[in-house]
Amino acid sequence: MRILIVEDEFKLADVIASRLKKEHYTVDISLDGEEGLYNALTDIYDLIILDVMLPKLNGFELLREIRNKNINSKVIMLTAKTMLDDKLTGFDAGADDYLTKPFHLEELIARINVQLRKKSSKQNTEYIEYGDIKLNIKTSTLTCTNTNEEIDLVCKEFLLLEYLINNSSQIVSKDILYDKVWGFDTSASSNNLEAYISFIRRKIKAIGSSVKIKPIRGLGYKLEVSDEET
Repeated sequence: MRILIVEDEFKLADVIASRLKKEHYTVDISLDGEEGLYNALTDIYDLIILDVMLPKLNGFELLREIRNKNINSKVIMLTAKTMLDDKLTGFDAGADDYLTKPFHLEELIARINVQLRKKSSKQNTEYIEYGDIKLNIKTSTLTCTNTNEEIDLVCKEFLLLEYLINNSSQIVSKDILYDKVWGFDTSASSNNLEAYISFIRRKIKAIGSSVKIKPIRGLGYKLEVSDEET
């Protein structure tokens, strides 16, 4: 799962990020509200850790903006503000939880895990499907429902196909796939993405599925079901 930290105190953000990476989360950091908003609007984050007092755009404004854009990432607000009115403002803007500074890092980790469990409990936590393929999100196993053949996906294959299935109603840009799978600071080239897309196509074909990953010139990729015999 991917987490965004929007916090202008770099040392604090770095400590939180380091701890989260030990929990096997993928983490990005934004040091001001405008950058945080830009990153949050990509809608690639399962959870956002959001400070209130930020340069350029405060946390309340950022949160209202992403909720207005129907971004449903879980949001935990971090702030030195302890007044009840400030907490209510955060919840009214769409926060899921609120933790005041100073705080114990282990409490933050516990709250993050609670929020992500809540998110998972509202979803089908075992499979996601498109056409005749079924992806087990716990085991990374891909199954064709017509042939009952299955194959295992490696990490980046799984993340790419998971995102394509969850967004199968639209064209997914290459930039979004880079951000989702490799992160904002990646040095990965276009060849990395194309190579993994090719790996996934081969595995989909190997299990006899009619699902195709269609390249949309200049835009990205989209899933479709082919009428051709596999």
